[in-house]
Amino acid sequence: MENTEQKKIKKKKLVFAVNGERFEVSKVDPSTTLLEFLRTQTRYKGTKLGCGEGGCGACVVLLSRYDPVLEQVEESSVSSCLTLICSVNGCSITTTEGLGNSKSGFHPIHQRFSGFHASQCGFCTPGMCMSFFSALLNSEKSQRPDPPPGFSKLTVAEAEKAIAGNLCRCTGYRPIADACKSFAANVDLEDLGLNCFWKKEESKDVKLGKLPFYNHQNEISTFPEFLKAEMKPKTLLDSEECSWYNPVSIEDLHSLLESKLTENGAGVKLVVGNTGTGYYKELEYYNTYINLRHIPDLSMIKRDTTGIEIGATVTISKAIQALKEDGKDGFPSTILFKKIADHMDKVATVFIRNSASLGGNLVMAQKNHFPSDIATILLAAGSLVDIQTGRRRLKLTLEEFLEMPPCDSKTILLSVTIPSWEPVKNISSENKTELLFETYRAAPRPLGNALPYLNAAFLAQISSCISSDGVVLESVQLAFGAYGTKHAIRARKVEEFLAGKFLDVGLLFEAIKLLREIVVPEKGISHPPYRSSLVAGFLFDFLNPLMGARTRILSNGLNGNINGFAVKSSRPENHFDQFYQTKGPGILSPAKQLVKVNRQFHPVGEPIKKVGAEIQASGEAVYVDDMPSPKDCLHGAFIYSTKPLAHVKGIKFNSTSLPRGVFGVISVKDIPAGGKNIGINPSLGYEPLFADGLTEFAGQALTLVVADTQKHADLAAANAVVDYDTEGLDAPILTVEEAVEKSSFFTIPPFLKPKPVGDFSKGMAEAEHKILSEEIKLESQYFFYMETQTTFAMPDEDNCMVVYSSSQCPEVAQMHIASCLGMPEHNVRVITRRVGGGFGGKAYRAMPVAAACAVAAHKLHRPVRIYLNRRTDIVMTGGRHPMKINYSVGFKSNGKITALRVDILINAGISEDFSPIMPYTIERALKKYDWGALSVDIKVCKTNHTSKTAMRAPGDVQGSYIAEAVIEHVASYLSIEVDSVRNINLHSFESLKLYYEKGAGESLEYTLPSLFEKVAVSSSLQQRIAEIRHFNNCNKWRKRGISRVPAVYEVAVRTTSGRVSILNDGSVVVEVGGIEIGQGLWTKVKQMVAFGLSPVLCNGSEGFLEKIRVIQADSLSLVQGGLTAGSTTSEASCAAVRECCDMLVERLTPVKERLQKQTDTVSWEMLIIQAHHQSVNLSASTFYVPDSTSKYYLNYGAAVSEVEIDLLTGATTILQTDIIYDCGQSLNPAVDLGQIEGAFVQGIGFFMLEENLTNSDGLVVSEGTWTYKIPTIDTIPKQLNVEILNSEHHEKRVLSSKASGEPPLLLAASVHCATRAAITEARKQLLSWKGSDGSCSTFQLKVPATMPVVKELCGLDNVESYLQSLLSHQ
Repeated sequence: MENTEQKKIKKKKLVFAVNGERFEVSKVDPSTTLLEFLRTQTRYKGTKLGCGEGGCGACVVLLSRYDPVLEQVEESSVSSCLTLICSVNGCSITTTEGLGNSKSGFHPIHQRFSGFHASQCGFCTPGMCMSFFSALLNSEKSQRPDPPPGFSKLTVAEAEKAIAGNLCRCTGYRPIADACKSFAANVDLEDLGLNCFWKKEESKDVKLGKLPFYNHQNEISTFPEFLKAEMKPKTLLDSEECSWYNPVSIEDLHSLLESKLTENGAGVKLVVGNTGTGYYKELEYYNTYINLRHIPDLSMIKRDTTGIEIGATVTISKAIQALKEDGKDGFPSTILFKKIADHMDKVATVFIRNSASLGGNLVMAQKNHFPSDIATILLAAGSLVDIQTGRRRLKLTLEEFLEMPPCDSKTILLSVTIPSWEPVKNISSENKTELLFETYRAAPRPLGNALPYLNAAFLAQISSCISSDGVVLESVQLAFGAYGTKHAIRARKVEEFLAGKFLDVGLLFEAIKLLREIVVPEKGISHPPYRSSLVAGFLFDFLNPLMGARTRILSNGLNGNINGFAVKSSRPENHFDQFYQTKGPGILSPAKQLVKVNRQFHPVGEPIKKVGAEIQASGEAVYVDDMPSPKDCLHGAFIYSTKPLAHVKGIKFNSTSLPRGVFGVISVKDIPAGGKNIGINPSLGYEPLFADGLTEFAGQALTLVVADTQKHADLAAANAVVDYDTEGLDAPILTVEEAVEKSSFFTIPPFLKPKPVGDFSKGMAEAEHKILSEEIKLESQYFFYMETQTTFAMPDEDNCMVVYSSSQCPEVAQMHIASCLGMPEHNVRVITRRVGGGFGGKAYRAMPVAAACAVAAHKLHRPVRIYLNRRTDIVMTGGRHPMKINYSVGFKSNGKITALRVDILINAGISEDFSPIMPYTIERALKKYDWGALSVDIKVCKTNHTSKTAMRAPGDVQGSYIAEAVIEHVASYLSIEVDSVRNINLHSFESLKLYYEKGAGESLEYTLPSLFEKVAVSSSLQQRIAEIRHFNNCNKWRKRGISRVPAVYEVAVRTTSGRVSILNDGSVVVEVGGIEIGQGLWTKVKQMVAFGLSPVLCNGSEGFLEKIRVIQADSLSLVQGGLTAGSTTSEASCAAVRECCDMLVERLTPVKERLQKQTDTVSWEMLIIQAHHQSVNLSASTFYVPDSTSKYYLNYGAAVSEVEIDLLTGATTILQTDIIYDCGQSLNPAVDLGQIEGAFVQGIGFFMLEENLTNSDGLVVSEGTWTYKIPTIDTIPKQLNVEILNSEHHEKRVLSSKASGEPPLLLAASVHCATRAAITEARKQLLSWKGSDGSCSTFQLKVPATMPVVKELCGLDNVESYLQSLLSHQ
């Protein structure tokens, strides 16, 4: 042991580089991640923590390794939240700061992200930039033809896929994709969307000249020369607590595993990419880390005529590359290999595949029952594995490996061999044989980054007889996985049943019946009937095309999919145009953005880029958790309840002493004398900060663990054991039905209670048809802001507290903290610079985090910061309100509705929060149509759940959807076009005034009827309806639907404060009550200040914007800032600063006039100097109060969406959406466009994707990126066209502008309604197969309409029904 390469070497250091800067680390905990090191030990804070699971991309960096054998640098994007710091020894790390910055110049990526308006809150932008930079860098190393100057070797499709694994909650992805595509060699600049570089009508050459120039030859150096001398794989770290080893041979590894290091219960962790910890969270410490990456035998790739052998530590990305390579080592790739590679491309994300090893994936499948795609597809391909157990080396089939007892730490997977398959020809037969191979997965996201509901792979040898039209299944291998079993399995009974038989309908039907008996989802897994239906669907999809397919197979295999013999893919000549034009289509189609620029109030109305976008991209923008920690700073993590109603008898940790790094535990007992146990105290309710002996809901804060690092605090909280006792307590109230039974309701203030419109009884009496007591249920939605809740509290002199909070309302946070600490509000200073996404979740729900942090800092007399991990954030912060709806409606035969009654039970959770306001917002949204008479009764139920709160368009999105559900139901009942029912029930202006007394405005402002018609024309609605009808008639297994939906959204402009101050040099500093949360508030405010001061500008306003800075919100500097919410904060802030500017103009005008009499030209700087000399007050403050006649107004929009559903999987593809939205006269069309697209895509999440699930105790179980799926670039509309209607009829608004932040979210219901239309067609077809004449149109489509929901409505047995219909006609 003493002579081995990995012998303990004292005083060794880790050596690596970050952005070219050398780092030497001699003492570090091996469990430290690269992200943790970057954020705590370096000045580079651009790399963000978004999920800690490798599922969001916020932490992506570029990792560069030098290969001394090949003398080349390998570069790849990696997830730094999973990469261990010890594994980067000898490597170079590049973060977004390393690409460029505000001092040395921004990289073209930064500039284009900014110029294409691709950054809103900015928290995800650094990771986006690095994912794309990695793709850009690696494309330049390819042997492709040189692209034109200014472009890269990337194609449009590759540019889009480069960021497919990154999440963004703000933008809707379209502008991000455009920024990336602008680098692509085959991009048509005409296809790119709104940007600040060029005007649409300019020529291609002019556009190219204005685009920030990209020159790949001038790309930054990512691997400094000094690192090449540091390549010492034997280096290890060693301390008394833990060690890190880098064995360089199998023998070294074996010796390590047999040594005394593994005795006495010492924990051993084998490491390659460490990506498994993203799924299997580590709640314990390891003594020994063994890095397998430096063992050549485990990282080799060998090819021969029998197949390809891939070492266990080879990354998935390298395995994909090897499987796709043609002609390598004289052994060409087969299409089977390429299909395996294509499927692997859908596993995880590129930055995970770059680190995750092939062997690690298979070991997780074998040991932990991970639902692996790779295990399934390799099982079908007949793969073999080499393993070593002790001194024994075994070669097993992959099936044998998966079925053996779980591997221990001494069992090592060495390699995987995928055989080359060739058809076995029967010499005596005239049949021609072919091999077919196909893989399948059904998952929420097409491009990966989502676990499958089911995966499968099939390998078949078939023969086609010249004398018969059909095929014989000579042999079949069927593998299935990810349906709840311990591992992927071969369906051998079905294989034996099919082998040697002539394929016909009867055989396929019997095979599917048998398969359903064998592949049965395990008990406890979600959606078992759906998963079972996928089993049938996949086999049908594989075999159905073979029936009667002899001619096709003889010519080129099934649809060109497979050829059993090794083939070479033909590559075009090495010519630019030929190469790049042969590349496949991208994820998204070119889209239109139509905006009208209004220059009446210049620079207001100009689509300028968002303030701070470049520094957000370069990582220089500072968020709360980016602030450097002062000396002795501590970190907090909540221990929360997992029970809905129980006495808390005690809390202890697994260890006898306090866990590592823990300083103490803060509870209700630590609230100072005179302080109150207040977590949330909005004007309508109260919620305690900490449970006081009794927990009332799962997710309630019990205590706060305080430790020396955030990791130690999180681990301690995760390992805490809470002793509960429910004796003497009633059962918790967990449903609205239980709340009704026990009369558990919150009081709704009278002014917020719904008021009836018209006479409901009379309206029902006039009705020719009635639908009575129909039920709908709507579920919750989580905010999924990229930056979780975070606070930094520092005790200050004179018993004061300074708190930096990521909050939408610092003023309210100040009030809460002061109440908790029992001190006057002037002793508490809350500062908020920017927020990494809010959507309502950083309003009231940010208060408990800020208050707990301040209590801990006060108690311990030390700085304390809290950054909630994603799981805790999801569990504790609530979300959108779930509700149960019951409606009755009366209507005429033409679809005109005469009366509607709606009864709603809202699940508010444990405290009031925003909930008493929900009846008002729901009712106003319901009023979007003229119902004749409307009666609404809403009860706000108090339950033992986390308090639900305001989330983007709270109440409005539910109310608007209920209205659409009623319209859809009426149309179904009458069997008439739903569009005609919508049209006939749109408001006239007279009925609008009746329903919206405060917000209807003047008749010219009512633009909905015109834009509703306009969107039909611009989207070619009638033509597409005919095309869809034809498509549905021609396609059995894909159906399309289209829907046009209007939106009416009432907003109220709030009061807010503002201050504008002109400094000595003429620069301007601005303070506003609103918070910059990504909505472009600072940008619009800057534009308004420039416009407001324009009367006293001497040389025009050109360049004046650069003199203006909007600064952070400070609760002791600008009071009465109010709440940033409700979509109107930007315009209210603009109105406030305009009033300030009017004051300053009034003061400066006399000075300017006197100067103009004395000199010919007066510069701005001269004017300000003179004003100083004349003691003019150059600071103006105001408190804006909107006029009562203009406080309320209505927003209008309309959307047409077309979808396509897959009847075998339930997958929904949004083909196209067209939106027209009335922004009044937009203050900034680029900002408003981003708000429209972002809100719409967030609405898609609510209606189609996001499941916020809880267990039987009400504890949220969709607790991270693995289980909670927000939209990604591959789930948004393929084409998203947006037109901003600049109407000019809103003089009472702020420069005739209107809101854009929330109303467009309602339009996403068009996707849901289009999906319903497609399902209707599928159900008609299903009934025809079953020979039934029953009604197919009346059904409720759940929200969200996920794949299992859609598939169930299309028929879980639709495959069998189709086959039975064929058999019945034979």
